[in-house]
Amino acid sequence: MPLDGRLQTLNRVYKDKTAQDVLEHALTSFEDMALVSSFGAESVVLLHMAAQINPDVPVLFIDTEMLFAETLEYQRDVAAQLGLTNVQVIRAKRETLFEHDNENLLHLHDPDACCALRKTEPLQRALEGFDGWISGRKRVQGGDRKALEFFEIERPLGRLPRAKVNPLAHWDRDDLQEYIKTHNLPRHPLVAKGYPSVGCAPCTTKVKSGEDARAGRWRDQGKTECGIHFGANGAVRAS
Repeated sequence: MPLDGRLQTLNRVYKDKTAQDVLEHALTSFEDMALVSSFGAESVVLLHMAAQINPDVPVLFIDTEMLFAETLEYQRDVAAQLGLTNVQVIRAKRETLFEHDNENLLHLHDPDACCALRKTEPLQRALEGFDGWISGRKRVQGGDRKALEFFEIERPLGRLPRAKVNPLAHWDRDDLQEYIKTHNLPRHPLVAKGYPSVGCAPCTTKVKSGEDARAGRWRDQGKTECGIHFGANGAVRAS
């Protein structure tokens, strides 16, 4: 069966299944599947679920080299605590950074180009050889994520289509908080300091009471996504 047909069928079959069911299927039924994690404010939920199924799952962590120091420390601590044995740190190539952003100022005048340089391109390179990848996106995050399905097809330019799986698509913030509390999982240290969504340090601000959780990402720039969730040619929902 073609991949898009397979994913459409999976969305029907797993429509009323749990996040754990979706994740287990992704990790056991696809030949090569990676989990991509920012080790951000809510990442520990999906990481914990994955560790219960397969602690050797490849976890791709994009280090933009502009992350908060707290995020880097949290990444190491969470991986150790959950027993994740295959965390792969992904970075842009040194020569590429030197050519396009040697002063680390690109984000000030072209944040889209900065995200492409430090996130999208390194991830696309790291995903070569994988049949698909798992993300922590959720409908509750709004924007282009409001109609998110469990299974999508991604068609990167010049590469074979691959699956993209969103086990937490239907979860809300109460679900996340309850899971973290139930399993006594460590919280990102910046959450308590007013950062309910954590990205790169230069482009993330604190969020005021009543604001959307992602309001502090690229504030006042009309930007809501870094670009990794569109791939080179976009992601298409399989529904």
